[in-house]
Amino acid sequence: MDDPNARLVATLLEARQRHCFPPDVRKAAPEFVAQVLGLLFPHFAERLECNAAAVRRDVTAVEANLQRIQGLLAPHYPVTDAGMSSRFMAKLPELYEWLQQDARAIFEADPAARSVDEVVLTYPGFYAIAIYRVANALHRLNFPLLPRLLTEYAHQRTGVDIHPGATIGRKIVIDHGTGLVIGETTVIGDNVKLYQGVTLGALMVEKALADKKRHPTIEDDVVVYANATILGGGTVVGKGSIIAGNAWLTQSVPAQSVVTRRSEVRPRHGDEGLDVLDYQI
Repeated sequence: MDDPNARLVATLLEARQRHCFPPDVRKAAPEFVAQVLGLLFPHFAERLECNAAAVRRDVTAVEANLQRIQGLLAPHYPVTDAGMSSRFMAKLPELYEWLQQDARAIFEADPAARSVDEVVLTYPGFYAIAIYRVANALHRLNFPLLPRLLTEYAHQRTGVDIHPGATIGRKIVIDHGTGLVIGETTVIGDNVKLYQGVTLGALMVEKALADKKRHPTIEDDVVVYANATILGGGTVVGKGSIIAGNAWLTQSVPAQSVVTRRSEVRPRHGDEGLDVLDYQI
């Protein structure tokens, strides 16, 4: 008797053989995040021993895990640099310094924050930017797949979606953060504040533009309030500008600008005119 599922089995078997990623790859991002952040910040450590031998052991463990992940990915990404893990470890001191500045900037920007420790432990914006900075360091070293796994894990945990290829300067403040999107070719300067729902995106989504700058440039000291949308690779928001909530911006603005979305209030007469309202999502 013919097997009614034979065709399905054959199709899925071929797919498994073609895309045979070991289960450990899927677990790599959360495990590596916990390990790196536990090394850099005692707040995240599962066990804390305050002596040089313990710190050295944890440093060695992070590098060994990165080498292990590289080995897991080798069958699918065979052209990788054997010294990549050691070069990543060499970047950690600077990465740690930048994250300290990020945490301090969030604390100083938010009246609700009572301490830098509170920011590190509880703020999703800090958690998202910490994972992004780790992922970005790996991305710049051309480490395969793991940077995207890391930032997508942060996306799941925090609602903040940052591509690991984005360029983000010092002292970034992400307040609340839910629904915030930062595209791959975005460039953000120093001392920038971004609120929930902000989109730094592309005007067009086409595969042919993969190697082009598709996302905006946000210069130093800019504030972008909730649900503002800024689109386009040629769009530059000048230094010190303020972009109001719900603003829609597809062209550059000079330094020290204020961009608003004006609200119109008028009497409502039944359902008259509802079809011409400008709904933007």
